[in-house]
Amino acid sequence: MIINLLYVISSRPGIMQDVGLGSRLQVNSNEMHLNVVKLIFKYLQGTHEYGLWYPKSKHFNLITFTNSDFVGSIHDKKSTSRGAHFLGDCLVSLERKKKSCISLSTTEAQYIATTTCCTQILCMKKTLRDMHVEYEEPLRIMVDNTSAIIISKYTVLHSNTKHIPIKYDFLREQVVNKVVKLEYITSNEKIVDIFTKPLPREQFEYLRE
Repeated sequence: MIINLLYVISSRPGIMQDVGLGSRLQVNSNEMHLNVVKLIFKYLQGTHEYGLWYPKSKHFNLITFTNSDFVGSIHDKKSTSRGAHFLGDCLVSLERKKKSCISLSTTEAQYIATTTCCTQILCMKKTLRDMHVEYEEPLRIMVDNTSAIIISKYTVLHSNTKHIPIKYDFLREQVVNKVVKLEYITSNEKIVDIFTKPLPREQFEYLRE
């Protein structure tokens, strides 16, 4: 049943977190999981008027919001990275990927998630270039982890970051070459949280708007 809910994410991203978590439990589901699905349907019934809005605009700035949980899975302790990509004010791409290995720190989890989002936004940049939309300024990636931002700016690895796989140096290279720019954002304005974690009602409704 949860798989049948996945199609609504494209226009109702506010339930992405619940559907994503629920889909992991469908193999060994029980009555409690069924009740969760019923709550998702109840939410959908009460929010018919919500959706994504794509007004005509000449504003084509690319901006990405990224986040990751830390040992978010209670079963295998693996983290899940999330990204929300905007073209102007319009959400055009979402990603949600469970990592294949366990992160040793919140900084590592966030840095890897940011690298994943970096590759995605560069693909989007290439697609837009094919449509004759060029970007001279670095593409902005919004992060709430200052340590991850600091790591991205320096080519010298410190003892507390040497465990991060070398393949993720791709992000550092893009930052050093000013292709992308990591910017700090407060948790209150981090829109990707709505796809990342359960939130208090007030914060959820704020980010949904």
